[in-house]
Amino acid sequence: MARNVPAGLGMPVFDKLEADLAKSILSLPASKGFEIGSGFAGTLLAGSEHNDEFYRNDRGKIRTRTNRSGGIQGGISNGEPIILRAAFKPTATIRKEQRTVTSAGTQTVLAAKGRHDPCVLPRAVPMVEAMVALVLCDHLLRHQGQCGTLKGVAQ
Repeated sequence: MARNVPAGLGMPVFDKLEADLAKSILSLPASKGFEIGSGFAGTLLAGSEHNDEFYRNDRGKIRTRTNRSGGIQGGISNGEPIILRAAFKPTATIRKEQRTVTSAGTQTVLAAKGRHDPCVLPRAVPMVEAMVALVLCDHLLRHQGQCGTLKGVAQ
């Protein structure tokens, strides 16, 4: 979850914020899945059920009532927290012998030696956090370049 992301980051077609986030997360080793907001569960809802209704809160800030979009609508951040999930596969190279073939097609056995992590999870969390931060910083800089101001950005 990324909090205090200003509204207006991203583009409606090319360089959509969620597309850049997805690309960065799916570029990580062992990453196999990405979803934002309601993700795949949202595909089971009707459009009227999935709609993020906007309203003005008691402080005058424009918010959404549900944030099913995960803080990004139409490729652009809407000011709500950005909520995403990433899925990682288990480590394939383990200390157990596994059947394989050589580049010539000959059957052989792979007996991996050396240090191989049995689980990527301890490394996945900081890598995902770093990738999200890099993508958001990149989009903040693009916003600055296009609009000439970061007015409204959380200090």
